[in-house]
Amino acid sequence: MTVAANNPRPRNRVLIILLVVIAVLVAALVGGELYVRNQVKACMADQFQSELGSQVDVGLSWKPVLLQAVDKKVPYISIDSDDSSFGPATGMQVHAKVNDINLQPSAGNSGTIGSSSADVTWSTAGILATLQEQTFGGLVSGVTADSSAGTLAFDVGPVGLAKLTVKPTVTNGVVDVQTVGAEILGLGLPTDLVDGIVQTLTDSLQTYPLDMKPTKLTVTDDAIQISLEGGAYAMPVADANNQNTSAVPDSCGLLT
Repeated sequence: MTVAANNPRPRNRVLIILLVVIAVLVAALVGGELYVRNQVKACMADQFQSELGSQVDVGLSWKPVLLQAVDKKVPYISIDSDDSSFGPATGMQVHAKVNDINLQPSAGNSGTIGSSSADVTWSTAGILATLQEQTFGGLVSGVTADSSAGTLAFDVGPVGLAKLTVKPTVTNGVVDVQTVGAEILGLGLPTDLVDGIVQTLTDSLQTYPLDMKPTKLTVTDDAIQISLEGGAYAMPVADANNQNTSAVPDSCGLLT
């Protein structure tokens, strides 16, 4: 008597259906993650543009945004800008990283930040453009940097007839700009002009986002490079009359 072989087709059909369902679910999760991630990046970029005064590129951490929407915790975000503005400054390049973001609101804040850091580069071309936007700017015709001396020299008047030299340094978390030399054909430059240049540089190097403070300043052959560090920071609640805040936004899609 011949025993009929078991037919494996129903079992194979069930397995195929399960694999198809799993593939559909995975595709839906991946698609949803990519969509939400792009939405959050765009939202954060819009928020930080007002803080840095220019277009920014935002990078998110490895952690899935859909999971961040559940626990409200973001390991870090990175921010890059090629034309940032601090105070009167223009033309600053910024690469920043914000760490340990907790978007759980509490009394008086919309969340917290564990720490932050940034590298800022302000080119001599950017420094010159900044000074030439001031009332005295027509008198400044050039800026050169001396990396060995750690100084900036400003050509003043036609064909650099006069020269002002300053030395920026960091002391106790504050940038200090000291005049090293100021003369025209051996005579002193007008005090108002010297003060105007020094004050503009100082104002441009004093205020940074997220309460970050300068820890190091280096003069290269064509720029000032500044390292910033920030500690724990409570993110302010958005003002109903001013939707731009000085922190990580509290209105980026599913993260809030």
